Amino acid sequence: MGSPVDIPADEKLPADAPLHDRVVEALRTVYDPEIPVNIYELGLIYRCDVDADGDVEIDMTLTAPACPVAGEMPGQVQQVVAAVDGVNSVHVELIWEPAWDPSRMSDDARIALNMF
Repeated sequence: MGSPVDIPADEKLPADAPLHDRVVEALRTVYDPEIPVNIYELGLIYRCDVDADGDVEIDMTLTAPACPVAGEMPGQVQQVVAAVDGVNSVHVELIWEPAWDPSRMSDDARIALNMF
């Protein structure tokens, strides 16, 4: 499992941007090691709730239950989100229903993977 990518300083959201937006920005730094697209654009994040206290609840999945990073990916997601200023706590739940399929990918992901 690779490290999250760094966001260039001039592309980073400002510190006063909404916390939810900064959490999503952090999620976009995590990549599936076998696919050159971040997990947010792949559609692996099913739910990302941020409350007023800075508590974050994330439901995520993987492209397949036998994914070799199944044991590591939720921990990496928890780590990058916990590092966002203003986040108090993070709970990441790995779920399998509904199963992931390519229809969950963003248009940007489809372009990057040449899947039209």
